[in-house]
Amino acid sequence: MNALWNAFETLLGLSVEPRSLTFVQISLRGIIVFVATLAMVRVGHKRSLSHKTPFDAVLLVILASVLSRAINGSAAFFATIGGGLVLVLLHRLFAYLAFYSHGFGILVKGSPDTIMHDGECDFRVMRRNHVSIHDLEEDMRLNAHLDDVSKVRVARIERSGDISFIKK
Repeated sequence: MNALWNAFETLLGLSVEPRSLTFVQISLRGIIVFVATLAMVRVGHKRSLSHKTPFDAVLLVILASVLSRAINGSAAFFATIGGGLVLVLLHRLFAYLAFYSHGFGILVKGSPDTIMHDGECDFRVMRRNHVSIHDLEEDMRLNAHLDDVSKVRVARIERSGDISFIKK
C-alpha cells in the first residue's frame, strides 16, 4: 500500500516544489481537479451556474481561485480540493437558507428594483443600479421585443442584474 501511495505521490508531484512540477504532473493535477470540480458543481446543484447572480458568481470566482492552487502546486493538493468542496457546500447551505428565509435571501442575493412603471422611468433607481436609458432601451428591444416604452407596464432589474419586462 505504501508503494502505491509513493507512486501516486510521484506521479502528481505532491512532495515537490511548484516550480519543479513537470508538464505531465500539472496535466494530471488539472484532470483530477477538473473531475473533482465537476463533481462539486453537481453537489452544489445546477443553479450555481444557471442564474448567474452575484451570489453564484462569488462561488465560481473563489472556487476557481482556490482550485487553481491545487493545479499549480502552490497549496496542498487534497486539502485544497477539500476546501473547494467546503465552499460548494456552504453555497448550497446559503441557497437552502435563502429558500426558507426571505430576509436571508435578500441579504445574500439582493432584491429586484422597479426601474419603470407604466412607461415612466424611475431615474433615481436606474442611477443607483447603473442602468442608463440606452441600456434599458436595448434590453427592451432584445428581451421584450418592444421599441416603445409606453407599452411597458413594469420593468425591473432582477437580482441577477437582468432587466425583465411586463407588457401592458
